[in-house]
Amino acid sequence: MAKLFPIYLNLKGKQCLIIGGGKVAERKIEDLLDYEPLIKVVSPRFEEKIMAWGREGVLSLQQRLFQEDDLDGSYIVFAATDNNELNYRVARLCRQRGILVNAVDDPPNCDFYVPSIIRRNSLALAISTGGKSPMLARKLRQDLEKIIGNEYGEFVDILGEAREEIKKTIPDIEKRKRIFEAMVYSDILDLIKTGERDKVRERIEQCISSWQD
Repeated sequence: MAKLFPIYLNLKGKQCLIIGGGKVAERKIEDLLDYEPLIKVVSPRFEEKIMAWGREGVLSLQQRLFQEDDLDGSYIVFAATDNNELNYRVARLCRQRGILVNAVDDPPNCDFYVPSIIRRNSLALAISTGGKSPMLARKLRQDLEKIIGNEYGEFVDILGEAREEIKKTIPDIEKRKRIFEAMVYSDILDLIKTGERDKVRERIEQCISSWQD
């Protein structure tokens, strides 16, 4: 199997097509909802939760068999039926059109996989087994969630704010790099963990001043 390049996609406002209305499709929809795509689901039948999302206007439902023109305007497609032949057909049609496709439980016919995600504010850690063992990816996520607490997300946000400030005030790129490195390897994260947030700004200023003329 070819190696896959890990990448994050901005799905906000993009058309995402789900073919299938069972439990697998339901899980894929749950994965997508936080990212604000335009979701269309095509299937002769739907799980009650999917029907409820449709009634709430969260997504668009087409209760019928898949048709090739369902692919029109799609950004990504999930073939999530229990019919392997149909999933393969969808994958083939998507590739002919240059549309990214994920054929559930069929890694050779996937252009991408949905990883197990740990999210802490702006920090996102993605865990993938290349479709070989979603259950292991889930276990690893659960293990890491015990280690990577909310303080890491706060740390990332603090670093992001400081980075914008430093970019505006320090033109020397090499000097910026040294300051960013000093902040990352400082004890700022420990200060957040222990609730000493009043000292965080002080530490940032120390990191900046240590690399200024």
